[in-house]
Amino acid sequence: MHWDRLFEDLEGQLASEWEAERAALDAESERLRISRLDLRSRLRVLCAGGASATIDLAGPGRFRARLQSLGADWVAVLGAPDDGAAAGRAVRLLPLHAIHGIAVDHGALLGSLDDTGDEPPSLRERMTLGFVLRDLARRRVAVRLTTVDGDDLHGTIDRAGADHLDIALHDPGDARRADAVHGFRIIPFAAVASVQASVAQLP
Repeated sequence: MHWDRLFEDLEGQLASEWEAERAALDAESERLRISRLDLRSRLRVLCAGGASATIDLAGPGRFRARLQSLGADWVAVLGAPDDGAAAGRAVRLLPLHAIHGIAVDHGALLGSLDDTGDEPPSLRERMTLGFVLRDLARRRVAVRLTTVDGDDLHGTIDRAGADHLDIALHDPGDARRADAVHGFRIIPFAAVASVQASVAQLP
């Protein structure tokens, strides 16, 4: 009996050591996995779940919105500041460089760590901001463009190049007619904080 108890003790110690070693390896493996996660990976999960978030954005500041779609270098959100009843019908394209912070509830925060990265990016996830802006220009969609410096511009994008766009400025609600346009601006993509348009008019 003495030997049985001794061996049981040894087995218990060994099992405990193995469990501790396995837990340490699992923890290190998880830390390594998380160290390889990028912002887009976490946004992919948050967008897939339609997470509600408070977004800190260069220029416009902080506002509540629902994360909707992810592109190559942008995220689309439903809702916008100061839009009142129209907030749910407006989509804002936010370049990732303009996002200074995203606040979500703790469950969504932890859930966003679960991206495996095994799935290839969808066609939408490969669309760049320039690609979407060129489509808005082609469709002659009126937009509200906010810059990282806080300028609030209304107009129609005439064209979008590799790293900039041309916008014809006119009053909100007006069509882009020669007599309605009161100016033109060239805006580098790096200066764009958000581009807002109607949900129905986005690709």
